[in-house]
Amino acid sequence: MKTDTHPTYFPQAKVTCACGHSFAVGSTKEKLEVEICSFCHPFYTGNEKVLDTAGRLEKFNARRAAAKPKKAK
Repeated sequence: MKTDTHPTYFPQAKVTCACGHSFAVGSTKEKLEVEICSFCHPFYTGNEKVLDTAGRLEKFNARRAAAKPKKAK
């Protein structure tokens, strides 16, 4: 078998969330940064948050307002 084919495993890798919470997991990277974790995710907390990225909601509302209903003949 070949030696040195597997990456280094870090059993206490530090994960830092955008909400400020940090915890340790096993990973092949020593430090991980995530945007959302189980402490701030709406599914786990029961609180609904709207994560609007790149103005999707504004774009949708603009398209909806620009669309005109068709007139019946």
